[in-house]
Order: sequence, then C-alpha cells, then structure tokens
Amino acid sequence: MKVIVAGAGLGGLALANGLREAGIDVSVHERDRSPLVRRQGYRLHLSDVGIDALTSVLTPERRAALLATAHTPAPRFVRFDPTLKESDVVEHGGRHLSVDRRTLRDALLADVAETITYGSRLTGFQLAADHVTARFDDGTTVAGDVLVGADGINSAVRRQYLPHARIAGTGLVQLYGKIPAGLAEGMDNVFTAITGPGHRTVGVGRTRDYATCSFGARVEDLPSGLDVMTQDQLRSLVMDMTDGWHPLVRRMIAEWHEVFPLELRTSVPVPPWRTTRVTLLGDAVHAMSPAAGAGANLALRDAAALSAALARGGPLIPALGSYEQEMTDAGFAAVRVSAANGARFLGQDPLPSG
Repeated sequence: MKVIVAGAGLGGLALANGLREAGIDVSVHERDRSPLVRRQGYRLHLSDVGIDALTSVLTPERRAALLATAHTPAPRFVRFDPTLKESDVVEHGGRHLSVDRRTLRDALLADVAETITYGSRLTGFQLAADHVTARFDDGTTVAGDVLVGADGINSAVRRQYLPHARIAGTGLVQLYGKIPAGLAEGMDNVFTAITGPGHRTVGVGRTRDYATCSFGARVEDLPSGLDVMTQDQLRSLVMDMTDGWHPLVRRMIAEWHEVFPLELRTSVPVPPWRTTRVTLLGDAVHAMSPAAGAGANLALRDAAALSAALARGGPLIPALGSYEQEMTDAGFAAVRVSAANGARFLGQDPLPSG
C-alpha cells in the first residue's frame, strides 16, 4: 500500500510515523519550504487523547524523550477578572501536559524526515477505481492507494473533495507570544484566562521553560495591519487595551516577545460524505477555536486512528469509512464545544448552521 499525505503539520507527521511503524509506504508533501517558515504557536496542551495517540505512533524511545521535556500543569481551567480576582474554576480529570510545539514537531520529524518533500504544494487530485493521483504545483504527480488531506484549515484537498464544507470566522483575533515562566506564578493551570470588558482576554499557559501569553479581542476593536506591526507596536497596542488591569498583567505585556497575530476561524460541521480513497484529518476537516484546547489532540488522535485502520488490512473503503465516522463524530463534537466555550468566555460568534 502507498499513502500520500498532503501536509507535514503535527497530524501529517504523526500519521507518517504510524504508517512507517506499520510498514506502509508513505510520502508526505509540504507546501512550506522548511519546517521553520511559518510561526504556528508555542506551547501545546496535551490531554489523554493526545498522549495516547503519541504512545501509538512514536517509538517508546522517542515518546520518552519528548515527555521528559513536558511540564505538568494543575488540571484545571481558571478565569480571573482584570484585578486578578478569581471568577471561574473548572476542574479537569485525566492527564494533562504542556509541551513546546517545536519540540513536539522535532520528535515527530525525527524518524520520517526522509519521507517529506518540502516546497511541494498540492493543487488537485484525480480519483480512479484502483488508485488516486495527486498533482503538485511543480507539475509532478504521485499515485497511491490513499490520499490524506492533512493540510490544515486552508486544505487544498478539502476544497476539491468537499467544496461545500465551510470555514467561518469567529469574530476574534489573537496575538500569541511568550513571557518568562516566572511571570505565570499562581497561574500554572491547563489554561488561565484573564477576561475584561469588551471581550478582551489575556491567556496564560506554562511550559517548562517559558509561558505562552495571548491577547484576544473582537476583530472590530483591533486596527488593521497587525501583521506588519513591530513588536513594540503590538505591545503598545495591548498595553493601551489593558489600561487599568492588574500590575502583573501589565508586566506580562511589557515583557511579551515573539508576538504574532492570528485570526481565529472554525470549520462548520457537515453531514457524512461518501467514502473514497481520499480522506482528511485534523484542521483540514474539523478546525476549531482554541477555547477547548482540543485541536492538536484531535489531529494526533486522527493520525493514530487512521494509521491503525490502514495497518489492520482488509477492504480499504470500509476501513476508511469506519475511520471517518469516528473522526467526524469526535471532531465535530469538539468544534461545537469549542464554539460554545468561545462564545461564553471570549465573545466568539455563534457557530453557523451547516
């Protein structure tokens, strides 16, 4: 069997590891020219879902080395007001870890680097009865038994395969950056949100070596051109928008660095589709706002489930159909939970109907 994977993000790399372990031929095609081209975030939250998926697809040695770098936060979500008065606490069960996104990606890259072609942007595909052919922007084609769209929220595979599937704005923009870990003292939780008037939110998440710090607001309350602002300009903007907040929050913003903006978008759930040799995973099909901390975990879960389904052998289409049913059930449920949490805590727009 030959599997073509479009996208070398966390889900695509996890899938490549699982397929490699099963002895299945895999080629991964990534539109970026290197793993370092785009800023994609810093700290990631891993729940039981993500931890179990990594256990499934990584060798014991790779997994142990990765988890040795992880930080264990208190298993709860805590919300404060701008004076740092506690307003909500949600306790979580299970395991929770904070890992550095680059460290996780390096662990997933280590054993499958030779399968990846960078600067290879998928432009389309052609389905036949016994194979699928992927086309790339350099004019090359690759034929295989299965094509997997792991190419993120702007998935070219999804655009052709499920043209009716919609991506919607949430009405929110977040600025992501880092702060020294010591500034997150007293906020070492799965996630800490400091919410103020006008749906302005400062979010904090610890790792072993630093803490992520994000600032979110309604898009209409932010100026245009965030992507061309300097670090000083971004800090100054957020200092103005958190005027009068607790001095610790102000110090976090003053020491903020490596900041970049990101418009938050979400998939809109769609009904089941007819299974073929083309399938999807992660953000390519069920992208969501970060309000449930589930996106990366579900992409890893998808990868582990799909590699296991293909490794079991047997008729291909029923195996893919079973994977897709479980993937969409879990993925679209998380989309809805993320949208509800985002509306409650962050001022996110309601999730559009399908």
